[in-house]
Amino acid sequence: QVQLVESGGGSVQAGGSLRLSCVAPESIYSSECVGWFRQVPGKEREGVATIYTGEHTAAYADAVKGRFTISRDSAKTTVYLQMNSLKPEDTAMYYCAAKYGAYCPLESRYYYGWGQGTQVTVSS
Repeated sequence: QVQLVESGGGSVQAGGSLRLSCVAPESIYSSECVGWFRQVPGKEREGVATIYTGEHTAAYADAVKGRFTISRDSAKTTVYLQMNSLKPEDTAMYYCAAKYGAYCPLESRYYYGWGQGTQVTVSS
C-alpha cells in the first residue's frame, strides 16, 4: 500500500518560516494530485494546498494564500510546502496525500496514501 512520508515540521516563532517535504514513490507523481492538509485536535482535517504534478497547477486555502507555496521537484518524487509569515493559527499536524486525476480539490476525502504527519508549532 502506498504511503507518503512527511517531514520538515518544527517549532518557530510567529513570522518565521518552515519548509515541509512530502516523499512518495515516483509512480505517484507522473500525473497526480498531491495535497497538503492540516489538523488540530478536535477539528476536521482541512486542505491547505494542492498541486497537479502534470502541469504544476496549484490551489490554496484562503487562510494561506500569499504565505504558503506548494511546489514539486524536477525528479517528481518530492512535493514541498514552503510556509512563510507563519501565524499561531497555523499550528497543526500537517499531512500530505495523493489523488488520481487532474482535478485537485482541497477536500481530504478524495485522497489516499496518508502518512504519519509532521507537527508544526508556531508561538506568538
